[in-house]
Amino acid sequence: MEIQIFTIFPEMFNGPLNTSILKRAQEKQIISVKLVDFRPFSPSKHKNVDDSPFGGGAGMVLKPEPVYYALESVLGDLPNYHGKILLMSPQGEKFDQKMARELAQEESLTFICGHYEGFDERIRALVDQEISIGDYVLTGGEIPTMVVIDAVCRLLPDVLGERESPLSDSFYNGLLEYPQYTRPRSFRGMAVPEVLLSGNHEEIRKWRRKESLKRTLQRRPDLLKSQEVSSKDKQLLTEILQEENEHDE
Repeated sequence: MEIQIFTIFPEMFNGPLNTSILKRAQEKQIISVKLVDFRPFSPSKHKNVDDSPFGGGAGMVLKPEPVYYALESVLGDLPNYHGKILLMSPQGEKFDQKMARELAQEESLTFICGHYEGFDERIRALVDQEISIGDYVLTGGEIPTMVVIDAVCRLLPDVLGERESPLSDSFYNGLLEYPQYTRPRSFRGMAVPEVLLSGNHEEIRKWRRKESLKRTLQRRPDLLKSQEVSSKDKQLLTEILQEENEHDE
């Protein structure tokens, strides 16, 4: 996958892109990342990328020319660009695991990182999709871009090894992940559940599924409402509710 990031602060990406899984993905040539500072593409003498908004108001607004010129210079004929152009914006569609899976199918992704008070409305004409990572406002689009890239790239084939498989991640199958344990078996009075030490893979699978359902029911019941629940899962949910009622009595 080709990834292009347009920003006036390319140095912000040095840490996330050059460590851990994203670094390995680049070394294995599964992804390629190009950072583009669109400040040099400003037509003004002092390379200004922002200006005060027409009509007045607080803050500065990102100008359209540097963004347009930068994308056209790097991507070429934009109508024939073979990927998706994404704008990180608090007004965008809420990012989730489903969207991450969809974006992971793309051949190329281009991110535009806004900054300051906002961006000129005409920049939206370049964009295929606007994305928000939550109902809050950050200083710029750089950190949200890092979040989306990390979530998307770990879903690409061969980015994660078998020991790091995303298949059991929270949200991958619509549920929160089950509890995980490793050595030692007992630590400060807290013991690993016996079923995980039994070697009975079917019982372990059933325990993990039940714990995943329990954790989702307790922490994110909205996730259960948004998906079809199988008859086996309904039976497990009934057991969970009965156990909780018995515990409360």
